[in-house]
Amino acid sequence: MRKTIIKQNNILMPTFEKLDKVDLQILHTLQENARLTTKELAARVSLSSTPVFERLKRLENNGYIKKYIAVLDAEKLHQGFIVFCNVKMSRINSEISSDFTRVIKEIPQVTECYNISGSYDYLMKIHAPDMKYYKDFILNVLGNIDYLSSIESVFVMDEIKHEYGIHF
Repeated sequence: MRKTIIKQNNILMPTFEKLDKVDLQILHTLQENARLTTKELAARVSLSSTPVFERLKRLENNGYIKKYIAVLDAEKLHQGFIVFCNVKMSRINSEISSDFTRVIKEIPQVTECYNISGSYDYLMKIHAPDMKYYKDFILNVLGNIDYLSSIESVFVMDEIKHEYGIHF
């Protein structure tokens, strides 16, 4: 799992040691339930607590585990109106991109944002209580970003599949 740098054709390239079966079991198990104690996790991967603790710290330190979170119910919190919003910029350069990134990171209703290829520049996932709120959000929040050219909203009618983990 340690990152090393090798020189290949005069280009420095990072390489990563492969995760072993136990590391992958730990990651998979934590994706299912991140609240397990080290002892419970150790039992599930058939090791004692100390090596599991050491592996877990190594996985965290090497960035395989970014953070631990609670998954909340958006409907119960009156934020179940989900919109995928495609954004096209009127112009784009590194300064505008950096500014847009900074602005979007400060907007709590935007729960995900991706720089994409194709007809649009960004794809955002937005949580809102209802359509009226979303309309006000477009007019008073996104509409105040000068370099936006167009916005296309796609409203979620039903969630078919939503998984948080990475499958490997």
